[in-house]
Amino acid sequence: MSDKVTREAQIARDVGIVEAGLDSGSLSNVRYLLNFSLPPADIADLIEASTPQERQVIWKLLKEKHRGEVLSELAEDVAGDFLENMAPKELAEVTADLDTDDIADILQQLPATLTAQVLHSMRAQDRQRVERVLGYSDDVAGGLMNTDTVSVRPHVTVKTALRYFRQLPALPQIFDSLLVVNTDDRLLGSVSVNSLLTADPSTEIKALMDEEPVSINVDMASMKVALLFEKRDLVSAPVVDGDGCLLGRITVDDIVDLYRDEAENHIMERAGMDAEQDTFAPVMKTQRRRAVWLSINLVAAFMAAAVIGLFEATIEQFVALAVLQPIVASMGGIAGNQSLAIMIRAQVLGQINRGNIGWLFSREVRAGLLNGVLFSVLVGVIAWFWFEHAALSWVIAMALVVNLFIAAVAGVLTPMLLQRFKIDPALAGGVLVTTLTDVGGFFTFLGLATIILVH
Repeated sequence: MSDKVTREAQIARDVGIVEAGLDSGSLSNVRYLLNFSLPPADIADLIEASTPQERQVIWKLLKEKHRGEVLSELAEDVAGDFLENMAPKELAEVTADLDTDDIADILQQLPATLTAQVLHSMRAQDRQRVERVLGYSDDVAGGLMNTDTVSVRPHVTVKTALRYFRQLPALPQIFDSLLVVNTDDRLLGSVSVNSLLTADPSTEIKALMDEEPVSINVDMASMKVALLFEKRDLVSAPVVDGDGCLLGRITVDDIVDLYRDEAENHIMERAGMDAEQDTFAPVMKTQRRRAVWLSINLVAAFMAAAVIGLFEATIEQFVALAVLQPIVASMGGIAGNQSLAIMIRAQVLGQINRGNIGWLFSREVRAGLLNGVLFSVLVGVIAWFWFEHAALSWVIAMALVVNLFIAAVAGVLTPMLLQRFKIDPALAGGVLVTTLTDVGGFFTFLGLATIILVH
């Protein structure tokens, strides 16, 4: 543990030296640290945290043999800036030693014609491996898998299997089990490395084989794969097609990357932004991306403003309404997004089905009404002491109950409807729920005020 801490501390110091070298223009130490000390992931973090000019300096100092690994660690936006300046043959060379899934991730960022040129520049065997993974989207097991499987027949002995390992150029980085297949490449089972190393050399593999290993269908959704890894404490798992033939495997580092990407996506999408967006992107590129989301929010704001405009005469008579109306909308928005977060989490974990959605809907509505009653009393009392107007207190109290009911209904139903129309609830849910609670809150509050206070 102490060695690991020391190594992490050394990396942090090296990053500081690189940053200082880039600022001062003294690049001799920078070149050495980039090529002989810093891991690719830390170099990628350094590039992402640098200005466009500094990125070009780092890239030129980086030896070609390290560029592929760094590319695989970069966010899509940042990697794209380097990829557009690389020739197909150069890209094929720098990615030659990467895992198949990492190569596929990089190629998916390129136009189809350029991807074809890069594939053409690869060795035939590498091209076949990459094309197999490119045939699947990112959100299924096929898009996560690597084709670096090591497999044997069931009748070979442990001695033969170990000799086979020594003849390979290298074993996969995460290698916890040997896969057993028949002559048609159909998965028969697996043998743990522990069993393999401690067994008698003359023992046949089939005697050690687990005949029911956890395997993953190539079309399984990526988040279901992640949940399976979590539930079964897997380090790796074979990927098979519909006939049970071995196609590749998924390892725990792929799952860690998936969870990290999902977390970043969730945070950024709540603001309508792409998780892969470059922090140091040019002004115009940044402006165009944000303008789309701001336009959607502008429409929602005008809808709320239009509702307020319907009750302009009421607000002119009772100025206190303008003071209190943000409370109704804000409480509804927060309550709605609480229900929304619960629903999105349940969707991701696959916990929602026809048998429990009714109970969940009922629970959220009842919780919303209870909170509505609780906070309506609190806000009603405060409004009465503040404005010394009993009817106004009743108006805001009733509006709060109604809007927290609207919030609960919107928070549950919105992600369900969005999912049915294949729209990501994490991206669009927050805006829709907030719009519904704003419009519903303003209409209820000002409508009740018009009925009770004016008429």
